[in-house]
Amino acid sequence: MNNSARLMSALAVAILVLGSAGCSKLRARDQLNKGVQAYRSAQYESAIEHFKNAVDLDSDLKVAKLYLATAYAQQYVPGVDTPDNVRNAQLAIDEYKRVLENDPKSVNSLKGIAFLYMQQKKFDEAREYYKKAIDVDPNDPEIYYSVGVIDWSQAYKDAADLKAANGMKVDDELKGKASQKWCDQLKEKSGPALEEGTKMLQTAIDKRQDYDDAMAYLNLIYRRKANDLNCDDAQARADLKKQADDWSEKAMTARKKKAEEAAKKNQGGIVLDQPQNQQGGGQSQPKK
Repeated sequence: MNNSARLMSALAVAILVLGSAGCSKLRARDQLNKGVQAYRSAQYESAIEHFKNAVDLDSDLKVAKLYLATAYAQQYVPGVDTPDNVRNAQLAIDEYKRVLENDPKSVNSLKGIAFLYMQQKKFDEAREYYKKAIDVDPNDPEIYYSVGVIDWSQAYKDAADLKAANGMKVDDELKGKASQKWCDQLKEKSGPALEEGTKMLQTAIDKRQDYDDAMAYLNLIYRRKANDLNCDDAQARADLKKQADDWSEKAMTARKKKAEEAAKKNQGGIVLDQPQNQQGGGQSQPKK
């Protein structure tokens, strides 16, 4: 076979390979689209099969992996510890990690893993992945808020466990010399988390001025500090309760303002007067 014949043969093989690869990518895109349709109809089991097919046909199709992870996550029910339910959470985490292998800055994957760990009350793991997400996207207030919620949740659990073991309720105040040993234990165990949570929630509010949920959790964090960490300082407890009350009021004000703005928008610029005795009061779909 002369050189020209060899070249033509090689080109023919290359065309066949490229054609096959192109066909696989088209089929993968078709499976992805069918999966998206099923996902949007809340037919998650069907969606999972389509997304798995898409990934098998085109391992580079990142959005299919993200959708597959998110569909598994939608099947997970927080607080239910059955093997199938726990398996869905782990399958979702595994798929998100597959995306991170090729794209370490996939913030959707980092947040998805963190959220699932948080729902499973694996607070250390959740905090780790939310902080990785902050490194990738430092301007997202919701990530800071999530870390703050984790910090409060961990401190709340620590206080609840310690107080229950000593015949108290979680919101009972620790004060005076009789409670000092318990205060010292919670200062060591929960103090760092409460300080971090304060900073994280304040950062969230700095980045979103009307972030009422973050304000509400700042209220809760200041109450934990007041109830659990200052046995020997009545003035410090009073100051912390005052800060808690201030943040609670700010949260209610922000919620009321949002409700009024929503009512104004829905009613074509008309805001109805409210009775005087009434008070005003996280998985997104992957992007293709």
